[in-house]
Amino acid sequence: MTVAQRRGRRIMMTPAELDSFLAEQRTCRVATVSADGRPHVSALWFVWDGSSLWLYSITRSRRWAELRADPRIAVVVDDGEEYGELRGVELSGTAVFVGEAPRTGEPCPELDVPEQLFAAKNFGLDAMPHDGRHAWLRLTPEKIASWDFRKLATL
Repeated sequence: MTVAQRRGRRIMMTPAELDSFLAEQRTCRVATVSADGRPHVSALWFVWDGSSLWLYSITRSRRWAELRADPRIAVVVDDGEEYGELRGVELSGTAVFVGEAPRTGEPCPELDVPEQLFAAKNFGLDAMPHDGRHAWLRLTPEKIASWDFRKLATL
């Protein structure tokens, strides 16, 4: 994973800030590429395990179909209302499909941690509820860019 960025180094998040930010946020914007090369952006809940972003997507969605055809993905997680409060992270790389699709709860040790984190963060539950419509995508970022405009006040 590449965390270094050329511009904005003074306002980029440290690894600890990045982990904390991604752990507290719930919604991201997922960008995929359609067959005709046009971008498609949609909102989705996610969970961060410290090295990968896990997305629980509807398998009959346009996003899912586009990633099946072209697994390149970019994700933005951001927060803030006023200019001086803006902060966020852009992660990009290749989406990997993990577990059965759609997910029904078949044993999959690779999903133990993300499902526990996702269930607790988004549903307040100890175990992941499965509806037979969603499945897992993992993004282990090849590139990360971050910003925290709150740091501008200290520069």
